[in-house]
Amino acid sequence: MTRAQATIRFPLPWIAAALMVVLASCGYLHHAGPLRPVPEQPGAMIVADDGSVTYQKGRFEVKLRPFSDTELNRQFSTESQNGVKSTNPFTYGDVEFKDKERQRFIVFSLSVKNYAYPKVRIDPARIVLRASNGREYWSLSERQIDTYFRVYAIGYAGNAYIQYKNRLDLVKRTLFRNEDIFSGQESEGFVVFPVLHHDVRQIEAIVQDAMLRFDYRDEPVEMMDIGYQFERDVGRRYRDGNIELSAQP
Repeated sequence: MTRAQATIRFPLPWIAAALMVVLASCGYLHHAGPLRPVPEQPGAMIVADDGSVTYQKGRFEVKLRPFSDTELNRQFSTESQNGVKSTNPFTYGDVEFKDKERQRFIVFSLSVKNYAYPKVRIDPARIVLRASNGREYWSLSERQIDTYFRVYAIGYAGNAYIQYKNRLDLVKRTLFRNEDIFSGQESEGFVVFPVLHHDVRQIEAIVQDAMLRFDYRDEPVEMMDIGYQFERDVGRRYRDGNIELSAQP
């Protein structure tokens, strides 16, 4: 081994330390802000101050609103204040992550008011988030969420199993149900999706095949798709806390 080779392979300690400082200062994490409605919505849409978007046809309304982790932790405060043992199924509770920004799910509130048809039906399994770059994120069923949390129920006994059951109980109580909504009734619940990729800036949430009229066999004869536009800020979060947003395409 020549002296030059030895120098390259084993740099002086101060050089190595300087390189580590430079690399650390250049590091960044992917940043994504909360979803918000695009100001210009297609069709008969109403954008409200609370971040919801409502499709309105006469006295029939379908409202979709994204929920941030902060809002979900506030709504389920009791289940979100026990660190890694928090039983809020939609977020990581009050756990703080220093290495990255983490989000467990994308959560929307879906509410339907039916004062126009004998009955309507919306299947949450037919709701999809379609990103502007072509990716699709389908809503998660109760069984899929159950499978996600089952790995935490170690041995199906003790505190871990109780936490698992508490999470699933909250999921069952709050998910939007695939049920008939008769005239004069309203229905509301959460629709849950996988986390969006870090580069996804804009999505269209599509309620597919909303069933409005049925024949004598209870088969739908009138259906429609309803699209809602949402966006968020994406960029880089540096280790010093500064955030650099990506330029709009």
